[in-house]
Amino acid sequence: MMIRDRPQDHGPKDLKMKIWYQSMTRASAWPAYNAALREVLQSAAEPGTQIHVHGIEQRGGVGDQYRYLELIETQEVLANVEIATREGFDAFLIGNICDPGLREAREITDMPVLGLGETSVQVASLMGGNFSLVTGSPKHIPKLVENVRRYGQRDMLHSARSMQMIRLVDLDQGFSDAATGKALIDRFMSEVDLACQEGAEVVIPAVGVLMVLLARANVHASSTGAIPILNGVKALVKMGETAVRLRALMGGVWTSRRCMYQQPPPSQLAEIRKHYGAVYSGLPDPTTKEHS
Repeated sequence: MMIRDRPQDHGPKDLKMKIWYQSMTRASAWPAYNAALREVLQSAAEPGTQIHVHGIEQRGGVGDQYRYLELIETQEVLANVEIATREGFDAFLIGNICDPGLREAREITDMPVLGLGETSVQVASLMGGNFSLVTGSPKHIPKLVENVRRYGQRDMLHSARSMQMIRLVDLDQGFSDAATGKALIDRFMSEVDLACQEGAEVVIPAVGVLMVLLARANVHASSTGAIPILNGVKALVKMGETAVRLRALMGGVWTSRRCMYQQPPPSQLAEIRKHYGAVYSGLPDPTTKEHS
């Protein structure tokens, strides 16, 4: 049977995309990390992908391991989802291991919204029979375990360990000082070795800054080479691109609008915006003639 050449296809595989990457760090407090983050993101992206990195600019950006401080920062994240929706971005990536505002963001916008934590555990479940989390701060562990259960991966969680870092912003020095960077990686790898000895099959560095530090050092496996160390930042970029392409292949359909991510009906929008301001900016204005 003769196979004829296919006509030129300019479908989803040739799709150009613009992705918003939301860091939870303040650039002035994490200068070396932010420079390295951009390099790692660009190295993972396809040639046609534009990644726009945004940090925390209003309140916070240095202590989101604390729930109250994370809540403060989440308000800016959700405001940025509204901005990204109005500006025509194709996907919104939350680059924080605890996924602040993930579910709320999906309710706001039709573009794919992916979180670093959820993406990491879902991808890790494809790589081995279980996974272990290694956090920077022990304060992160309860929240991460809660999220793993929420994502339906409770049975896959082998263990959660910590590097016992109380002040996470100290990680920034690892990008500007080689000795500090090596010491941080060695500290992380010692926890990896313990997790592996206890039976872990995949390890997730459960802090985005550490993922970038490991990516720059090209660390992707345990000391024996048998256990993968998942780089969630790179995985988040690739899964974000995949989500954009899948959405195009599915005719623009992505987020379910029933129950979990249901949006307010047009008949209630005017009342809601009167009391909450310009929310749900992706929805049409119900006062225009076409929706009156």
